[in-house]
Amino acid sequence: MKKVIATKNAPAAIGPYSQATMVNGMLFISGQLPIDPATGKFAEGGVAEQTHQSLKNVQAILTEAGYDFKDVVKTTVFLSDIADFGAMNDVYKLYYKEECPARSAFAVKSLPMGALVEIETIAGK
Repeated sequence: MKKVIATKNAPAAIGPYSQATMVNGMLFISGQLPIDPATGKFAEGGVAEQTHQSLKNVQAILTEAGYDFKDVVKTTVFLSDIADFGAMNDVYKLYYKEECPARSAFAVKSLPMGALVEIETIAGK
């Protein structure tokens, strides 16, 4: 049975979708923009700061669902500029240190609200 996951410690959905859904032990987290849920604004700075915020949002949703970064099996990173890959990756590896999940990362034409990065996550137990 599908269960919708929501937490106030991550930004609320800005459209007709859920922060995450869980089904059969799998957690599907919608793409997380670098929005600070306390202010409703993007993390200040460049792609590194935005990556930190996006991953903090992922962490808040994982925690709400009873999961952790060690449970993540796949991520997709969307960048507004592939030249930011190195800076994003430097931050990303602070969150995923061992048994890293499968990952795709690519540039897209643009991201919602002018974000530099968005991170989508799948976890499983």
